[in-house]
Amino acid sequence: MTSNLVTRVHDHKSKTYGGHTAKYNIDRLVYFEEYGTAMEAIRREKELKGWLRSRKTELIEAVNPTWEDLSVGWDSSVTT
Repeated sequence: MTSNLVTRVHDHKSKTYGGHTAKYNIDRLVYFEEYGTAMEAIRREKELKGWLRSRKTELIEAVNPTWEDLSVGWDSSVTT
C-alpha cells in the first residue's frame, strides 16, 4: 500500500531499497488497484496476499494479458 504510486514504482525500479523486488529484479508494474481510504487498501492487500499465485496471475491477466509495464510514461524517472 502506498499513497504515492509513482514514487513507489520509481523506488522499486531504481532499487532504492532492498527486498523482494530488488532481490528478484522485478521492474514492471503489471497490476494495481486504487482505494479511497488506507483501511480499504490494507484490507484488500491482506486478501490478495492470502491467494495462491495462480489466482493472482489470473487477476493480472484479466486486465493486463500481456503483462505490460503500466508505469511507462508516468514520470521521466520511471523507465523500463
